[in-house]
Order: sequence, then C-alpha cells, then structure tokens
Amino acid sequence: MVNSNYNGPLTLKLYAIAALIFGTYGGRVCPMLETLSAWEILFHVGVTFSAVFLVRHFLLNNHSFVQENRLARLDATLFFFASLPLALFYNLQYDFTLDSNLKVLFGMTLFGFFTGLILQLCAKLNQLSQLSTSQQYEFELSGQRQSMVQQMILLVSLLLITLTSMLTMIAVKDIFWLEHNPMYVLDGTGKISIIKEFIYISIVLGGYAVTIMVLWSKVMRKILQIQEASLIAVTQGDTSARVPVFEHNELGSMASLTNQMLSSLENSQEEVKTTRDVAIVSLSALAESRDNETGAHILRTQEYVRALAQHLSQFNQYQPLLTPDYIELLYKSAPLHDVGKVGIPDNILLKPGKLTDAEFEVMKGHPQIGATALSMAEKQLGSNSFLQLAKEISLTHHEKWDGRGYPNQLKGEEIPLSGRLMAIADVYDALISERVYKKAFSHEKAKAIILDGNGSHFDPALVDAFLAIEDEFVAIADKYRGMEAKENQQEIELLEQAART
Repeated sequence: MVNSNYNGPLTLKLYAIAALIFGTYGGRVCPMLETLSAWEILFHVGVTFSAVFLVRHFLLNNHSFVQENRLARLDATLFFFASLPLALFYNLQYDFTLDSNLKVLFGMTLFGFFTGLILQLCAKLNQLSQLSTSQQYEFELSGQRQSMVQQMILLVSLLLITLTSMLTMIAVKDIFWLEHNPMYVLDGTGKISIIKEFIYISIVLGGYAVTIMVLWSKVMRKILQIQEASLIAVTQGDTSARVPVFEHNELGSMASLTNQMLSSLENSQEEVKTTRDVAIVSLSALAESRDNETGAHILRTQEYVRALAQHLSQFNQYQPLLTPDYIELLYKSAPLHDVGKVGIPDNILLKPGKLTDAEFEVMKGHPQIGATALSMAEKQLGSNSFLQLAKEISLTHHEKWDGRGYPNQLKGEEIPLSGRLMAIADVYDALISERVYKKAFSHEKAKAIILDGNGSHFDPALVDAFLAIEDEFVAIADKYRGMEAKENQQEIELLEQAART
C-alpha cells in the first residue's frame, strides 16, 4: 500500500527536472568531460536518475521516512548513494578528475535535498487539505518538541550556505581552470564560460529556493487559516470548538494552551448555565406554589414559545434576532413570565370566581412586579442577557397588538417579539387547561379565540405562525397532559389527607 505522503507523478516530474538541470550543467554549461558530448552526459544522468526513481517508486514508497514525511532526508540520501556509481563509472571509464567527482557527489546530493524538501512540503499541504475537509484534527500535543523558528532559520541558513558554497566552489574551480588554460583568457571564451556558469547556477538555486519558500509560506498560511477558523467559531459562541494542533512546535504549543483556556472557559460557562437554570426553576417553582397553575403550564408554554420562534427563524426578517442561542434563551426564560404573581395577595390570586374591577387592577400589576424583581437581580449580577430577556417577557407578555394591554399599553412592534410570542403561548395554554373556575377548552375552540384576537390581541404574523404549526401545539399539550393529571391527583390527595387530620 502506497503511503499518502508519496505522490508518484509529482516525484517523477521533480526527478526529471533535477536530471535535466544536472545533465545540462554537466554537458553544456560546465562540461564534466570534454571528450563526451552533451547528449552522452544527459543519457548517463538520465539512466542514473531513472534507476533512482524506480528504487524510490517501488522499494521506498512506504519507507518509514515517507510515513514520517521526512522526504528531504530520504531523497538526499538516495541521490548521494546514486551519485557514487555514476562517479565511479566516470572514474573507471574516463579518468574523472577530482573536481568533477565532487561536482557529481555534491550536485546530486543537493538536488536530492531540494527535490525531497519540495515533496515534503507538498505532502504537508496535501495532509492539511485532507484534514481541513474531514475536520479530523488532533487537539493535544504529542512527540518531542521541535522549534519552528529554528527550522526556519536552519532552512534559510542552509539555502544561503548552499548558494555561497556552490558559487565559491565554482569560482575556485574556474580560477584553477583559467590558470592552466590561459588561451581561454586571451580569446575571451573563458570569461563568457564563467559568467554563463554563474548565471545558470544562480538561476537554478534561486528557483529552488523561491519554490521552497513559497511552499513553506503556503503551509504556514494553511495552518494559521485552519486555526483562525476555529477561533472565529469560538468568538461566535461555539465554546466547544478547539484549535487544531498539527505539530509540537511554537504554533502547536500556543494552540494547546488556547485549548486549555477554552476548556476552562467552557466549564465556567456550563457552571453559569447550570446556576441560571437552577435559578429559573427555583423562581418559577416559587411562582407556581402560589398560583392555581401547574408545573405543566410552565413546561408547555416554554415549548410553545420555542416552536413558534423556530418556525419564524426560517424567515429573513426574523433571522437576525432568532438565532439558535436566542431561541434557547427564550426557552429558558419563558418559565419566569408570571414570576410577579408572588406579589399578588392570595385572596385575589387564588380566587375561584371572576375578579372584580378593583381586584383585576391589582392582578394587572404582576408583570411590573416581576420585571422589578428581575431588575433588582440584574443590578446585583450585572447586565445579563438571560435576566434582560426574562424581565422583557415578564413585563410585556400581557401587552396587546392594538395597544389595549397592560401594564404600559404598548402597541404593535413596540412590544418586544419575546412578549408577543409569550402572549400567544400563555393564552393558548390557559384556554386548553382546566382550572377551578373553568373547564378546559378544545384545541379548535382555543384556536377560534386566538383567531378572533388576530390583529387586536395578537401579532398577525405570529397568529399565522401558530396556524402553520398548530399540530405541534396539540402534540405539546398531549405530551404534558398526563403530568398535569398526576399533579391534580396529588393535590386532591393532599387536601383529603388534610381534611382527615
């Protein structure tokens, strides 16, 4: 099985380029042997590089260096050992000089390193692209730490040393050659040959250096883009997102520390959410304990509100506000809509019959009582989206679309969307629920009453939403009907027990 780090077509292409450059240099730019033609040199080099590629393709395609993506070391080593038989062949066949031997050994090793490094960086880019598609990242540090800064310094230093060494070797060689061949100085061909060689080497090494630096920058950019995308997700509220760790280096260490910070933040947020939920349950239980309404009423109304909000979130005009987080907050805050009833006297709150006008005026004060209590909590805890929304729902869920509601006679869109949603949910549940002063209405009768209040009591757009999802309302009511019956039975048993004692 061929390792994913091995790219056969790209390897063949880069080997062919290296062979062509090396063969052209040895055959045309600075002939290794004047007795051989450029085509003969290219043929020898081509055979050598072809053999190297076959070994690389068939024998080393799944080598440990390939699996670990250490291709620069692999190809440099392979090219060095391939240069030995080529140099030996020229020694035995053509009495190769020392400088030509060094040219073969050093040149092929250098080309192997450059080729392997390009393949290594391309494999890294391919890995990052695959990870970006699959999202299967690692988020923990592993292995021994390697400094990315040191690697970069080493790479730049190596490129500079290589360029300097090559040009120095060429200069020394050419000086030695001109000293022993003064005729080339006199006719000017020596100067042209040296300039041509310097330009060729500079272009080749510069081309490899630029290619390597561009690939390196692409790898760094890809890593940073993937990590940036994770951090953007966090800033948008997804505290479960984590920053990928690609290597144990400076970037990996920063990503790991960021993940530790995010884990701590997520735990803190979970604690805050738990505290919030406990506070909601406690406050709604307190309101419920003083009212004729049951716990099922609280559960149903928050389900109705969420269902309406999720339906409305499909439409463009509501999408900026009705985000998933806001809908969840609506769902959590809805149970506090009647928390102000704790401030209403029992003789009014628990009265089984119709309230007098004076009593109803007192009852109409419960939205403001709830909002005031939540405002006091907000002052103690600081500005909080949960408290703000709970206060908003408490204060406005009895306002009416035509302005005849209470406590502030708000009209139309002056009423916050949260209050308008709660108005429909609260009225519907009150209509279908049995109370000591009335029998439960059917869904059809409750729907007819809501339709009668379309444009007067209720926001017409929300009435349309209610009609669109009325089956969900029925399902929610059925879901909690058994719970309500159980609560009523428990109340009867408690009353009977109290009567016996």
